[in-house]
Amino acid sequence: MARQFNGFGGGNMQHMMKQAKKMQADLLKQQEDLKASEFEGTAASGLVTVKINGANEVKSIKLSRDIVDPNDIELLEDSIVVAINDAVKKCNEASEKNLSGIAGGLSGLNIPGLF
Repeated sequence: MARQFNGFGGGNMQHMMKQAKKMQADLLKQQEDLKASEFEGTAASGLVTVKINGANEVKSIKLSRDIVDPNDIELLEDSIVVAINDAVKKCNEASEKNLSGIAGGLSGLNIPGLF
């Protein structure tokens, strides 16, 4: 005899647990995919390019010779910062998009009071 929990039959609870485990596995896969992804940020009309991975680790910085001016080091420094911030923004947007997909899956669990 299946024991009832606040109106949920045992089979219903098992189904919800199975869905939750699948969503957890999907989330872990999406996190791994995001970490393996590369995001490119640019500044100074493309004269500075920065690549980061999904863990926000800088992987490369490319500078055009045209941006290197010994008399204006501040422009180069500022351009590098802008390019890094651009890449981080793109990474964060991809991460938020992944999380919104997971949140949509959570609402499908149909747990009263959860959403």
